[in-house]
Amino acid sequence: MQISFVQKAKIQPAVILDSTKYEEAGNYSIEKERIAMASAFYEFVIFFAWIGFGLQTLDALIQVEQGWLKAIIFVDAFIIINWLLGLPFSLHSTFKLDKKYGFSNMTPALYIKDTIKTGVLFLLFGSAVIAVIAVIIENLPMWWIWGFAFIFAVIILINMLYPVIRDKMFDKFEPLKDKELESKINNLLTQVGFKSSGVFSVDASKRDNRLNAYFGGLGSTKRVVLFDTLVEKLSHNELLAVLGHELGHFKNGDILKNIGIMGFVMFIFFAIFGNLSEEMFLGLHINNEPYAIITVFLMFSPIFSFFLIPLISSISRHNEYAADEFGSNLQTKEDLVTALLKLANENKSFPLSHPLYIFFYYSHPPLVERLKELGFEPSSERLNDMALQSDYVKEEV
Repeated sequence: MQISFVQKAKIQPAVILDSTKYEEAGNYSIEKERIAMASAFYEFVIFFAWIGFGLQTLDALIQVEQGWLKAIIFVDAFIIINWLLGLPFSLHSTFKLDKKYGFSNMTPALYIKDTIKTGVLFLLFGSAVIAVIAVIIENLPMWWIWGFAFIFAVIILINMLYPVIRDKMFDKFEPLKDKELESKINNLLTQVGFKSSGVFSVDASKRDNRLNAYFGGLGSTKRVVLFDTLVEKLSHNELLAVLGHELGHFKNGDILKNIGIMGFVMFIFFAIFGNLSEEMFLGLHINNEPYAIITVFLMFSPIFSFFLIPLISSISRHNEYAADEFGSNLQTKEDLVTALLKLANENKSFPLSHPLYIFFYYSHPPLVERLKELGFEPSSERLNDMALQSDYVKEEV
């Protein structure tokens, strides 16, 4: 449905983007959807292969008595096998699709290096988490309550340490070289009351040419991170407008709201998977033990999550509109609009989608709707002039 919608839309007069980029963004969107459909069908087959014989076969191969040790080996093996089976799609997206559209700068050497680092983190940290959950299941009554509390604490810890881990193992974080821009950002943070451990530029362009920025970490690890691609393409005022949008999420309490929603959903999932019947595991030909409970959780929670996507996406879109309003008030609406136009052009974001697709999958409102909410009609002469200006290289400020 989405592919058909974009195919028809991209041959119509261009909206917001210039005609060349509009058609290219449409083609990119269509190719991504076709790959996603193929991947979904492939995962569907794998899912039923696990149910039919995979879990039983893996269980027969892993003959370990200790519950926590079997949980580590079984769950790690399950995740690694799934990763290997999905590797062709990952390689195709990174080295063919994204390179075709000028996004990926990834080299085979860097890909292997990143994969090894990620694998080491998973085997060390992930295995420790699996072991603790297995011990909780074996030894505590109403284990799912304690398991939820432990996993929720782990997620908070990961969010706190994320920028530090990225800095030490994957990306090169550097203080902004543009001291004038750094001063403006610090003034903006002070104005809003946002305390951070610094403003950094990250060498994201070594992997990808997309534009982005984020606030990473929690508490004392909070930091402002700007992709070097973003610093290169946006003017000072546009950058401040983008950061103003992100600060809107902070000021509106969206981060805490999202953590609360995530915690509530996770609690429900733990309650469900912590009270499965014995027949469920007999049907899968595995024992009702920690390794099986954790694996079933990993297999089936995405299915439950799918039905929550529309609600969570709706809440997220509402928050994005509010953050746009906050960011445009910190700077100007014109600054935010030209920034959004540049982001759309550089990231090849097709500005139109089928309403039902938006309802299910869009955590951010379509660009056309965001611009309308800011008071700019897509067909207006004023916006067309701004769209032309958005293609210019970053002005010297």
